[in-house]
Amino acid sequence: MVSARRISRYVGIGLGILLLGIVAFTTWYTVDESEQAVIATFGAVDEGVAEPGLHFKLPWPIQKVQKLSKETFSLQFGYKEKDGEIKEFPKDTKMITGDENIVLADMVVQWKITNPEKYLYNSEEPKKILYNATSASLRSIIGSSKIDDALTSGKAEIEGQVRDLLSDLVDSYDIGVSILSVKLQDVELPNEEVRKAFTNVTDARETMNTKINEANKYRNKRTKEAEGEKDAIISTAQGDKAARIESARGDVAIFNSLYNEYKNAPDITKQRLILETIDQVLPNAQIYIMKDDGNTMKYLPIQPAQKQKETQAVPPVQKEGSGQNE
Repeated sequence: MVSARRISRYVGIGLGILLLGIVAFTTWYTVDESEQAVIATFGAVDEGVAEPGLHFKLPWPIQKVQKLSKETFSLQFGYKEKDGEIKEFPKDTKMITGDENIVLADMVVQWKITNPEKYLYNSEEPKKILYNATSASLRSIIGSSKIDDALTSGKAEIEGQVRDLLSDLVDSYDIGVSILSVKLQDVELPNEEVRKAFTNVTDARETMNTKINEANKYRNKRTKEAEGEKDAIISTAQGDKAARIESARGDVAIFNSLYNEYKNAPDITKQRLILETIDQVLPNAQIYIMKDDGNTMKYLPIQPAQKQKETQAVPPVQKEGSGQNE
């Protein structure tokens, strides 16, 4: 039989080996580049470790290491996507807008762990707290927004307001996470009839805006044309004004010149003006130079003599192929 002493010795050796194994395997740990770690001594956090590589600590159960990821997590609010299948939670997404309309809104929140100690020990379920804070933030912002903004062009502004409010809530809860971004996925009306009616209203509004833009474009075009015509009329009037002024100055200069000549030789100037006026009024009148010595009036027929001279000056026309004049 094996003695009790030998048994106790084997038990002691086994316990020693087990203790050495625990010490050997629990006094070191590695941290990957995508990880961060927290060291707790008898349950109290000593420090956080973010440097990748091999690290040493006191053996278990004196010190314990908990590792967390540095990656960016996605919180899917109102739905869950798994293996290509989407499961919706309409109770979470149904909410009332500021103008008392019902919409279904779901979103994705990008977040990461920035303080591992607070994430592990400040709350029991930090993910659930984050989900509830997301619901409260989204409902608060949607509840103060109009349905048109939630369904159309106001989504970006709503996302920014939700992000700011959610960040403030998370900071106040102090759960060691930070919000990176929020993105509205789908904002829909509760049923097909309501969606169709809203679509008709939206189409009518778009048509109205299109007509207004076309009218403004036509108004601007006509305004530019009218301004161009106005500028052309003003320019023509200014040119006519300048021409009239220069013409008046020319007339004044001519009058002054005639006046000076009249002062030097009034009779000659008067006779010349009369003749020039007759020539302007009666351009085809025949002019005779006459001298009256009494009962018999004699005149010098200049016009017939001039015509006869012009007739004699015309050369004779020759026939083709003949050397004689016609």
